Amino acid sequence: MARKWLSMLAASGLMAVSTLAMAAAPVVAASAANPAPNAAQVKAAHDLMAAMQTEKMARSVGGGSKFPNEQQRQEFMAKLDKVPAEQVYTRLSAPVAKLLTPETVLEMTRFYQSSYGQKVLQMDYNSRPSMYGAMPKPTPEEKKALAKPAYVKADQEFQAARSAIRHEVFVLVTEVAKSK
Repeated sequence: MARKWLSMLAASGLMAVSTLAMAAAPVVAASAANPAPNAAQVKAAHDLMAAMQTEKMARSVGGGSKFPNEQQRQEFMAKLDKVPAEQVYTRLSAPVAKLLTPETVLEMTRFYQSSYGQKVLQMDYNSRPSMYGAMPKPTPEEKKALAKPAYVKADQEFQAARSAIRHEVFVLVTEVAKSK
């Protein structure tokens, strides 16, 4: 049924539109998680951004952007290097607090502060691109923590919001690029 629907869309020239709509669906769903976060929830999201080392994600997003030439790339990366990590966390905390429930923010902060979470970040930010997305091997104790229902639920919500979080990082990087 889905294949027939996609064939029909492709034939009618709407494939690009439907692809965009499908890509936007997780962002729309994630944005309803916590529409009006309070100050404590924004602070918790700030702590998550710090635990995730989102300043490194900003460098990754900025580095993956297209520039007319290498000199402009280097100028932008130098500008991005001058942005304090604390400013990145503060700027992203309110939008991220809207994307995730308070329970997910707290659970994912615990995860990224754990030894296994640190290994995951190390691989995310310091490894070469890979077709298979190799993850570090958790210890038996870490496996137990990853199997807890609270973490499983939080990870599912976090993964659903991941592209929206990356979009917020992109918005931040764009603002840095436009600043003088």
